[in-house]
Amino acid sequence: MLEHDVSLRPYNTFGIDVKARMLGRFASVVELRALLALPEVASAEKLILGGGSNLLFTKDFEGVVLKNEIRGLEVVDQDEAAETALVRAGAGESWHGLVQYALAQKLSGIENLSLIPGTVGAAPLQNIGAYGAELKDTFDRLEAVEISTGRLRTFTHEECGFGYRESVFKGPLRNQYIVTSVLLRLHRQARLNVSYGAIRTTLADMGIEADPTPQDVSEAVIRIRRSKLPDPAQIGNAGSFFKNPELSQASFDALKARYPDLPGYPVPGGVKVPAAWLIEQCGWKGRRLGYHGVHDQQALVLVNHGGAQGGDIRDLAHQIIASVREKFGVELHPEVNIM
Repeated sequence: MLEHDVSLRPYNTFGIDVKARMLGRFASVVELRALLALPEVASAEKLILGGGSNLLFTKDFEGVVLKNEIRGLEVVDQDEAAETALVRAGAGESWHGLVQYALAQKLSGIENLSLIPGTVGAAPLQNIGAYGAELKDTFDRLEAVEISTGRLRTFTHEECGFGYRESVFKGPLRNQYIVTSVLLRLHRQARLNVSYGAIRTTLADMGIEADPTPQDVSEAVIRIRRSKLPDPAQIGNAGSFFKNPELSQASFDALKARYPDLPGYPVPGGVKVPAAWLIEQCGWKGRRLGYHGVHDQQALVLVNHGGAQGGDIRDLAHQIIASVREKFGVELHPEVNIM
């Protein structure tokens, strides 16, 4: 049931070669409970691993890695009046696989989140988002096992405490629960969001000027992501490494007066500023430092060109944070979990 001294290189998209003292896989709640009941697991530090797409390992993990492999995709309920359907996904399913399933069922709501790497179970932990959409927009509830007791609990939308790349599972309930399934409320009648970023332009390039379908929007997002973000199978990375900072209106206006080209997007309570723009202005885009560096097409993405250590990439992140702070007085925060 447990493997020992396992390389985690195949299980993280940065391709960092570190080891876990123990690794256990589970494909059901029953198997998870059996693992948690083992004395050597109960007493060890635990790391829940899905797709490994939001992790940077800087050293060997001396505890137990629990690999979530719970599968399953199904429509479990239909609301004919509201023209919605409730979809349940196992936490070990790939997120993009869930998007493809929804589209095949003629369901709308998560097409803007196409091609985001990682698993379904990781999605609510940081309220994944892209191109004007977030998980919380369609989230209904999730089921999770409490690590200390093995008890299965349901969390409602409100109980998850979603924020910008945040949830209660990254705060007060951090490392206390393991997500086993997620339920989303999706639409039978498309409610498309094509106003964010380059979606509308890309649709036009595809020859779609009016009445796009959810499948069209998904394809546009995939094209955009592939043009900007490197494939982890080709070059190690975890997608966007930093969150986009949110400034008060007054702070944004003061910065805009100094840097007229500064972009910003209104959000409740202030303005969101693209971290990629700030990083690029500091000269980091395309910089390579030996085996690691910043991607030449997207300044938000730190990359492992092959052979880099996790500590190298962590130190690069700290240098970028310091340079943005010095130039703009803005604090960047990693979106990736540094272990």
